[in-house]
Amino acid sequence: MAGSVYFLAVAFARAIHLRPELATNILIFALTATSLTLVWLVLRTSPLRERLADGRLAAWTTALLLIAPMYDFGQREHLALITVLPAIAVYILRARRESVGPAALLIAGLSAGLTMSFKPYFAFSVGFCILASAAQARDWRVLFALENWIAAALVLLNAVSIYLFFPEYFTVIYPLVRDVYLLLKAPVPAILVTLPIGLWLAATAVVLLLQRKQPRRDAASFVTLAASLGFLVSFVAQRKGWGYHAYPMVALALLAAGFAVSASDLGHDPRRWPRVAVATAAVVLFVQTCLWFNGSVDVGQIERQVARLGPRPSLLVLSAAAVIGHPMVRTLQGTWISRQEAFWVREIVRRSLQDGTLDAQAAQRLQSYVERERAGIIADFRKQPPDIVLIDNQNSNWGDWARSDPELKALLEPYTLVKTVEGVEILKRG
Repeated sequence: MAGSVYFLAVAFARAIHLRPELATNILIFALTATSLTLVWLVLRTSPLRERLADGRLAAWTTALLLIAPMYDFGQREHLALITVLPAIAVYILRARRESVGPAALLIAGLSAGLTMSFKPYFAFSVGFCILASAAQARDWRVLFALENWIAAALVLLNAVSIYLFFPEYFTVIYPLVRDVYLLLKAPVPAILVTLPIGLWLAATAVVLLLQRKQPRRDAASFVTLAASLGFLVSFVAQRKGWGYHAYPMVALALLAAGFAVSASDLGHDPRRWPRVAVATAAVVLFVQTCLWFNGSVDVGQIERQVARLGPRPSLLVLSAAAVIGHPMVRTLQGTWISRQEAFWVREIVRRSLQDGTLDAQAAQRLQSYVERERAGIIADFRKQPPDIVLIDNQNSNWGDWARSDPELKALLEPYTLVKTVEGVEILKRG
């Protein structure tokens, strides 16, 4: 699903002669505008429309969607959050026991189905929305509403399409993910003490504090919070602790806090301090969110050194870290010499052996994957010898590994070490 979305952006870029990065951003802004428009159309006949028309809530929502992602802008989780919003709007109507028209049913089904097609984990968010709506409405029939069947049918159609048109997913990719990629995981206790969990708890506390004196629970706040809780479960279940995995849960929790503020009587409170406290909390949480999601790796020194070696270089990077070669190769208008973005199979097996996740016997069973990755490196190297080779010795022992392999050592013989920057060797073909 994610690949299809980005391929669409590349096709769009070629059609209008733009760089794919710019075309992707244009499409994401268009998707955001479309999603928010659909939310408005779904809720336009509901009493909620008065709250949605509040410029402050609209600005808060826009900032959460287009500013808060920062460095994680355009990641799958960012796209999934944008696509799920119309479904959340319909589940809010369900929770309020309001009528839902045929068009809204279709919009919600497609919205939820598209979101779950990105990753199976996202079913937690959609499922929690449905459960929260049924509980708020005290109507079990919400569990079997038509939009849920439409979403399930779309997910099934996506799975069948993959089987028919991309069977290698089941024969090549899935076994690799199951046997190797899932070894890359952090301990759950370590994930539970990360800043995104703290931001989520703080935003949830704001919702609960503002709702504690309300005569009736605000459906918009609690259904949105339920969606956020589902993404929190997804964040923990993936066991990576990466920033972009946490984005939807934090953004939706902050959106729920915005709904709670709009539903409260702060505007009629004669005291000034509650409004100041809420505004201060909102600013602090938003700034902290932006700082967390703005985390990136600076490879500027490496990029500048490579740029001095010639224009439009062809580049091979021996590393498991995807951030070294990308977006450097795009910035330099170079050519990427590899079928992979980074060589993570060998590195995951090595680290798993090192930390005791794997024993020697289990690692031996995974050698076929390691060897397949190695064979791909050598085949791509021979097919188009790169102008520049970067060898990452900062995060792993790629230099020792490459020079201990007879075939790779022979391929590297025409190359001369230019400089080592931050543990990364820069080699130029002589």
